[in-house]
Amino acid sequence: MPLSDSSSPIETLLEIMSRLRDPDSGCPWDIEQSFATIAPHTIEEAYEVAEAIADNDMEELKSELGDLMFQVVFYAQMAKEDGAFDFNSVVEAINAKMIHRHPHVFGDKTIDNASAQLVAWEETKAAERAAKAAKSDRPDSVLGGVSKALPALSRAIKLQNRAARVGFDWPDTAPVYDKIAEELAEFKVEVEQNSPQERLEDEFGDLLFAVVNLGRHLGVDAENSLASTNRKFTRRFERIEEILHEDGKTPAQSNLDEMDALWRRAKTEEKK
Repeated sequence: MPLSDSSSPIETLLEIMSRLRDPDSGCPWDIEQSFATIAPHTIEEAYEVAEAIADNDMEELKSELGDLMFQVVFYAQMAKEDGAFDFNSVVEAINAKMIHRHPHVFGDKTIDNASAQLVAWEETKAAERAAKAAKSDRPDSVLGGVSKALPALSRAIKLQNRAARVGFDWPDTAPVYDKIAEELAEFKVEVEQNSPQERLEDEFGDLLFAVVNLGRHLGVDAENSLASTNRKFTRRFERIEEILHEDGKTPAQSNLDEMDALWRRAKTEEKK
């Protein structure tokens, strides 16, 4: 059955989603999905949006944003079937939230610059968290609302920023360097003692957390930095593979000395 003549692209998308979930004539895979099974796909789509932005590929970004929007529509359709909420409710909720959090745009409050807006934004979010905690009869936490599903590096930055806002932070980078040295020393002791994997992971996590904290103090985002290094490593290693392929070889048929020399060559080529 063809789609109806909808008045807008979003209405067409909502109809597509409804048809895909139709228990009688829909897609078997879409019908079987739940909030839990779709969640990993949503995370993957968000990463693909970020990758398109990093690559400055606007055509790919348009496509990936569509995929991410489809995830929202998918959740809204399932919630509608459960009688919880629908797509319009989602839109209405974010409209209300954005208006509430921008009184300097939609109200009579004055905010002079982006830094002041960031402070006001966090104050508003803190008030919202406090109100939410009061409803559930739980004490409000400074760390409340930091998603547990975030990548570990990103979550570490957010946790540290939240704690810093209430004064739980070093005043400069000197003690942060000392903390990194301390954590590295503790990790080396665990390695030398052949400690269980659980202990190694615990100490290694402490070391990573301290390194993330140094980046935060210096205004360097750990997640973005590591993502950039991952791309750089991939680019250079693929160049090694390309050169070896020209000689009729693979990395497995090479050795560390040869590949290290090719790595240095790849680095030099990038600087030209």
